Amino acid sequence: MTFWQLLRDVKLFRLLRVRWTGQLTDGIFQSALASFVLFSPERQASAVNAAVAFAVVLLPYSIVGPFVGTVLDRFSRQRAIFFANLTRSLTLLVIAFLIFNNYTGVEITVFVLIAFGVNRLILAGLSAGIPLMTSPKSLISANALAVTGGSVWVVLGGGIGLGIRRLLDAFASADHADAIIVLVGAAGFLAAAILTALMRRDEIGPLPHEIVRGGFAQGLREMRDGFKFLEEHADAARGIAATALHRGGLTAFTLTALLLERNTFHDPADSEAGLAGLSFTLSIAAVGFVIGAIAAPYGVRTMGRHRWMRLSIAAASVSALFLVIDRTPTLLAATAFFTALCGQSVKVTNDALVQSKIDDVFRGRVFAVYDVLVNGAIVTGALIAAWVLPISGDSWILPLMISVAWALVALVLLRPAKFFLKGVA
Repeated sequence: MTFWQLLRDVKLFRLLRVRWTGQLTDGIFQSALASFVLFSPERQASAVNAAVAFAVVLLPYSIVGPFVGTVLDRFSRQRAIFFANLTRSLTLLVIAFLIFNNYTGVEITVFVLIAFGVNRLILAGLSAGIPLMTSPKSLISANALAVTGGSVWVVLGGGIGLGIRRLLDAFASADHADAIIVLVGAAGFLAAAILTALMRRDEIGPLPHEIVRGGFAQGLREMRDGFKFLEEHADAARGIAATALHRGGLTAFTLTALLLERNTFHDPADSEAGLAGLSFTLSIAAVGFVIGAIAAPYGVRTMGRHRWMRLSIAAASVSALFLVIDRTPTLLAATAFFTALCGQSVKVTNDALVQSKIDDVFRGRVFAVYDVLVNGAIVTGALIAAWVLPISGDSWILPLMISVAWALVALVLLRPAKFFLKGVA
């Protein structure tokens, strides 16, 4: 099916509207946090501060990861996603109050951790439900549409947040403007909860005969089961590892872009210009995400999913060299575009590969493993970037490290002798 046909599929669209409403709102929320933490005139942005911010955002993903699969395989995913969206909405109300009153310590950190930890359940549940909302032949296209469309909506949400902030700058302080944006986010997550409530209880699984019995104490054991399941499907395991390593490198590039836009390409005192520059760079990356997702189904049909993933990560390695040559706005935009394009081709193809290998009864716990590995790599990429990058972000060493790492993924991790299935390119 084409992307247009998938969009007209009423059944799949019920899932997509929940996901995209939440991700649009997530972009609005993240723009407020970035403004409050990294682009406030009163606070100096550094690689360490940025890495800590990434860790705070992603740490709960890894903590709740072992138990996400337990929830998704035992209870109605529709109910879990409904209550998770409702919880996020209430949490954002508290965060808005804290920002409005200029709390910057452990109080706001705790509630941000809760907000992003709950989001892990939402995205994992919606990903696990896709195979029940479309045909097996449309899995790659459906994943491309869901994941890439979500990435675009996140960027659009960030732009909306930036636009709201500019409107509010005339009559509100920076922190008060950020608090109002977070309130808009609370309304958005409430809307996502309402859209989730319109779905049937078992529409995105697990089906009654697939519900796993047992308590939450089995969460860690089921993570082990997820790893064991992946041991039996080496191509899926290697694809997950490749996706994780690409996401780690992409995070390091995001920190590079943040510091270049904040402290090198613009006057550090002009935080609004830096935020606008970063938003533009992320928008260029979003265009790359879209093209990569559109290209993936055609590439897979032409070459096979395994060869396409290997070629995509190799191309990402080459594009990472742009910032080794020099650090300019043009080369940063080119790097953002091509690394996003290639990486999204890897991810949507691998998501379909993993889903096609796993029965729904195991899907929640395997995706929990997937999420923990990817988010662990993202935090690691942020920490490495914090160690390597100067406060200006102007360094050729980190882009070279990323390029070499992605080349090794293509040449070693995804080498044909280990990654390709027998009889499958």
